[in-house]
Amino acid sequence: MKLLHIVASPRLDGSTTLGISRELLGKLARERSDVDIETLDLFQADLPAIAGDNIEAKYTLLTGMPIGREHEQSWRQIEREIARFRDADAYVVTAPMWNFGIPYALKYYIDCIVQPGYLFRFDENGIPRPLLEGKRMIVVTSSGSDYSAASPLHSLDHFEPYLRTIFGFVGISDVTFVHAHGVDISPEARAGAVATAMTDAATAVATAGWVEESAAAA
Repeated sequence: MKLLHIVASPRLDGSTTLGISRELLGKLARERSDVDIETLDLFQADLPAIAGDNIEAKYTLLTGMPIGREHEQSWRQIEREIARFRDADAYVVTAPMWNFGIPYALKYYIDCIVQPGYLFRFDENGIPRPLLEGKRMIVVTSSGSDYSAASPLHSLDHFEPYLRTIFGFVGISDVTFVHAHGVDISPEARAGAVATAMTDAATAVATAGWVEESAAAA
Protein backbone atom coordinates (compact mmCIF):
# COMPACT_ATOMS: atom_id res chain seq x y z
CA MET A 1 0.00 0.00 0.00
CA LYS A 2 1.35 3.39 -0.99
CA LEU A 3 0.38 6.03 1.56
CA LEU A 4 0.94 9.76 1.15
CA HIS A 5 1.39 11.64 4.43
CA ILE A 6 0.60 15.31 3.85
CA VAL A 7 1.99 17.45 6.66
CA ALA A 8 0.53 20.94 7.08
CA SER A 9 2.12 21.83 10.41
CA PRO A 10 5.13 24.15 10.53
CA ARG A 11 6.25 22.67 13.87
CA LEU A 12 8.19 19.47 13.28
CA ASP A 13 9.18 19.26 16.95
CA GLY A 14 6.57 19.75 19.63
CA SER A 15 3.56 19.60 17.32
CA THR A 16 0.59 17.98 19.04
CA THR A 17 -0.98 17.07 15.71
CA LEU A 18 2.18 15.61 14.23
CA GLY A 19 2.84 13.61 17.39
CA ILE A 20 -0.49 11.84 16.98
CA SER A 21 0.16 11.17 13.30
CA ARG A 22 3.61 9.79 13.97
CA GLU A 23 2.17 7.33 16.46
CA LEU A 24 -0.50 6.32 13.94
CA LEU A 25 1.97 5.87 11.10
CA GLY A 26 4.53 4.12 13.28
CA LYS A 27 1.99 1.51 14.30
CA LEU A 28 0.87 1.12 10.72
CA ALA A 29 4.45 0.55 9.57
CA ARG A 30 4.99 -2.04 12.31
CA GLU A 31 1.82 -3.94 11.46
CA ARG A 32 2.14 -3.87 7.66
CA SER A 33 5.37 -4.78 5.93
CA ASP A 34 3.98 -3.70 2.55
CA VAL A 35 3.22 -0.09 3.44
CA ASP A 36 5.26 2.56 1.64
CA ILE A 37 4.88 5.93 3.37
CA GLU A 38 5.88 9.08 1.50
CA THR A 39 5.86 12.31 3.50
CA LEU A 40 5.12 15.64 1.84
CA ASP A 41 5.91 18.54 4.18
CA LEU A 42 3.94 21.44 2.75
CA PHE A 43 5.85 24.08 4.69
CA GLN A 44 9.14 22.82 3.23
CA ALA A 45 7.96 21.86 -0.26
CA ASP A 46 8.59 24.14 -3.23
CA LEU A 47 5.05 24.01 -4.60
CA PRO A 48 4.37 25.51 -8.03
CA ALA A 49 2.44 28.76 -8.08
CA ILE A 50 -1.11 29.00 -9.38
CA ALA A 51 -0.25 32.26 -11.10
CA GLY A 52 1.45 33.46 -14.25
CA ASP A 53 1.87 30.67 -16.80
CA ASN A 54 0.06 28.18 -14.60
CA ILE A 55 -3.09 30.21 -14.17
CA GLU A 56 -3.21 30.72 -17.93
CA ALA A 57 -2.80 26.98 -18.43
CA LYS A 58 -5.57 26.24 -15.93
CA TYR A 59 -8.07 28.43 -17.75
CA THR A 60 -7.00 26.97 -21.07
CA LEU A 61 -7.88 23.53 -19.69
CA LEU A 62 -11.21 24.80 -18.41
CA THR A 63 -12.16 25.84 -21.94
CA GLY A 64 -11.27 22.36 -23.23
CA MET A 65 -8.28 23.57 -25.23
CA PRO A 66 -4.77 22.03 -25.15
CA ILE A 67 -2.07 23.86 -23.22
CA GLY A 68 0.17 26.03 -25.37
CA ARG A 69 3.86 25.26 -25.68
CA GLU A 70 4.77 28.41 -23.81
CA HIS A 71 3.04 27.05 -20.70
CA GLU A 72 4.03 23.38 -20.93
CA GLN A 73 7.23 23.46 -18.88
CA SER A 74 5.62 25.38 -16.04
CA TRP A 75 2.50 23.20 -16.04
CA ARG A 76 4.60 20.04 -15.73
CA GLN A 77 5.36 21.08 -12.14
CA ILE A 78 1.63 21.04 -11.40
CA GLU A 79 1.28 17.65 -13.09
CA ARG A 80 4.05 16.15 -10.97
CA GLU A 81 2.25 17.13 -7.76
CA ILE A 82 -1.04 15.82 -9.11
CA ALA A 83 0.63 12.53 -10.10
CA ARG A 84 2.10 12.14 -6.61
CA PHE A 85 -1.36 12.58 -5.13
CA ARG A 86 -3.12 10.33 -7.64
CA ASP A 87 -0.54 7.56 -7.32
CA ALA A 88 -1.18 7.08 -3.60
CA ASP A 89 -3.55 4.34 -2.45
CA ALA A 90 -4.38 6.10 0.82
CA TYR A 91 -3.73 9.38 2.63
CA VAL A 92 -3.01 10.78 6.05
CA VAL A 93 -3.34 14.56 6.39
CA THR A 94 -1.74 16.18 9.44
CA ALA A 95 -3.07 19.69 9.96
CA PRO A 96 -3.93 21.78 13.02
CA MET A 97 -6.92 24.10 12.92
CA TRP A 98 -5.92 27.71 12.20
CA ASN A 99 -8.45 30.50 12.70
CA PHE A 100 -11.37 28.04 12.39
CA GLY A 101 -10.02 26.67 9.09
CA ILE A 102 -7.04 24.96 7.50
CA PRO A 103 -3.42 26.21 7.39
CA TYR A 104 -2.64 28.29 4.31
CA ALA A 105 -0.04 25.79 3.11
CA LEU A 106 -2.71 23.09 2.85
CA LYS A 107 -5.06 25.42 0.97
CA TYR A 108 -2.21 26.28 -1.42
CA TYR A 109 -1.58 22.59 -2.02
CA ILE A 110 -5.25 21.85 -2.65
CA ASP A 111 -5.43 24.72 -5.14
CA CYS A 112 -2.40 23.23 -6.87
CA ILE A 113 -3.68 19.67 -7.33
CA VAL A 114 -7.45 20.05 -7.78
CA GLN A 115 -7.46 20.63 -11.52
CA PRO A 116 -10.00 19.76 -14.24
CA GLY A 117 -9.17 16.64 -16.19
CA TYR A 118 -6.90 15.34 -13.44
CA LEU A 119 -8.89 14.99 -10.20
CA PHE A 120 -12.31 15.79 -11.66
CA ARG A 121 -13.92 16.23 -15.06
CA PHE A 122 -17.02 17.86 -16.48
CA ASP A 123 -19.57 15.55 -18.06
CA GLU A 124 -21.67 16.30 -21.14
CA ASN A 125 -24.10 18.31 -19.00
CA GLY A 126 -21.38 20.43 -17.42
CA ILE A 127 -21.61 18.63 -14.08
CA PRO A 128 -18.28 17.96 -12.35
CA ARG A 129 -17.52 14.26 -11.82
CA PRO A 130 -14.82 12.90 -9.45
CA LEU A 131 -11.88 10.90 -10.75
CA LEU A 132 -10.44 9.49 -7.49
CA GLU A 133 -13.19 7.25 -6.15
CA GLY A 134 -12.41 4.32 -3.87
CA LYS A 135 -9.54 5.82 -1.85
CA ARG A 136 -9.46 6.46 1.89
CA MET A 137 -8.11 9.30 4.00
CA ILE A 138 -7.49 9.95 7.67
CA VAL A 139 -7.15 13.57 8.79
CA VAL A 140 -5.38 14.16 12.10
CA THR A 141 -6.02 17.57 13.61
CA SER A 142 -5.88 19.50 16.86
CA SER A 143 -7.44 22.73 18.02
CA GLY A 144 -6.88 25.08 20.91
CA SER A 145 -10.56 25.18 21.84
CA ASP A 146 -13.24 22.52 21.75
CA TYR A 147 -15.14 22.54 18.44
CA SER A 148 -16.70 19.10 18.82
CA ALA A 149 -20.34 18.45 18.00
CA ALA A 150 -21.34 18.89 21.66
CA SER A 151 -19.53 22.23 22.02
CA PRO A 152 -21.24 25.64 21.67
CA LEU A 153 -18.32 26.53 19.36
CA HIS A 154 -19.08 23.74 16.90
CA SER A 155 -20.55 26.10 14.29
CA LEU A 156 -17.18 27.86 14.05
CA ASP A 157 -15.49 24.72 12.73
CA HIS A 158 -14.81 25.39 9.05
CA PHE A 159 -11.93 22.91 9.02
CA GLU A 160 -13.71 19.57 8.75
CA PRO A 161 -16.60 20.70 6.50
CA TYR A 162 -14.20 22.21 3.96
CA LEU A 163 -11.91 19.18 3.77
CA ARG A 164 -14.87 16.81 3.49
CA THR A 165 -16.25 18.95 0.69
CA ILE A 166 -13.09 19.41 -1.38
CA PHE A 167 -11.84 15.82 -1.10
CA GLY A 168 -15.34 14.49 -1.63
CA PHE A 169 -15.52 16.62 -4.76
CA VAL A 170 -12.63 14.64 -6.29
CA GLY A 171 -14.02 11.31 -5.10
CA ILE A 172 -12.45 10.71 -1.68
CA SER A 173 -15.61 10.44 0.37
CA ASP A 174 -14.26 7.93 2.90
CA VAL A 175 -12.58 10.46 5.20
CA THR A 176 -12.10 9.88 8.93
CA PHE A 177 -11.19 12.75 11.24
CA VAL A 178 -9.11 12.23 14.36
CA HIS A 179 -9.54 15.29 16.59
CA ALA A 180 -7.61 16.48 19.62
CA HIS A 181 -10.01 19.16 20.83
CA GLY A 182 -9.21 21.88 23.36
CA VAL A 183 -5.48 21.30 23.74
CA ASP A 184 -4.84 24.88 24.90
CA ILE A 185 -7.51 24.95 27.61
CA SER A 186 -5.31 23.41 30.32
CA PRO A 187 -2.54 20.82 30.70
CA GLU A 188 -5.14 18.32 31.87
CA ALA A 189 -7.36 19.04 28.89
CA ARG A 190 -4.40 18.61 26.53
CA ALA A 191 -3.41 15.27 28.04
CA GLY A 192 -6.98 14.00 27.84
CA ALA A 193 -7.48 15.22 24.27
CA VAL A 194 -4.24 13.64 23.06
CA ALA A 195 -5.03 10.33 24.78
CA THR A 196 -8.47 10.26 23.17
CA ALA A 197 -7.01 11.12 19.77
CA MET A 198 -4.42 8.34 20.04
CA THR A 199 -7.19 5.81 20.70
CA ASP A 200 -9.30 7.26 17.89
CA ALA A 201 -6.32 7.09 15.52
CA ALA A 202 -5.86 3.35 16.16
CA THR A 203 -9.57 2.80 15.60
CA ALA A 204 -9.48 4.84 12.39
CA VAL A 205 -6.63 2.76 10.99
CA ALA A 206 -8.50 -0.45 11.74
CA THR A 207 -11.78 0.88 10.34
CA ALA A 208 -10.00 1.91 7.15
CA GLY A 209 -8.85 -1.67 6.76
CA TRP A 210 -5.18 -0.69 6.83
CA VAL A 211 -4.42 -3.18 9.64
CA GLU A 212 -6.34 -5.90 11.41
CA GLU A 213 -8.63 -4.50 14.10
CA SER A 214 -7.04 -6.65 16.81
CA ALA A 215 -3.58 -5.33 15.89
CA ALA A 216 -4.75 -1.72 15.86
CA ALA A 217 -6.24 -2.05 19.33
CA ALA A 218 -3.09 -3.65 20.79
